[in-house]
Amino acid sequence: PILAGLYWLPVCFRIDFKILLVVFKALHGPVPIYICDLLTFYEPDHCLRSSGRNLLIVPESHLVTKGDGAFAVRAPKLWISLPEEVRLAKSVSSFKTLLKFF
Repeated sequence: PILAGLYWLPVCFRIDFKILLVVFKALHGPVPIYICDLLTFYEPDHCLRSSGRNLLIVPESHLVTKGDGAFAVRAPKLWISLPEEVRLAKSVSSFKTLLKFF
């Protein structure tokens, strides 16, 4: 109850929040190149409805326990799970607000 009043997130949600914030900044602003290298944009060969949605490709991971927790795998999975209105936020502050109340 107190955490809700302060808008604090539990640790597991806070980690996902930070990962999604890094992804948003990688798509919309200056971030180190090594972070951008971990993310691959989804660009279909044909004109599809999903072509303009800022989607990411989820790479295969061979280790379920450790591979799925890697940034290169976890970040695209979290990003794809967001509603489109959150993904299409215009600024970092609006993205944070939409993400906290998602």
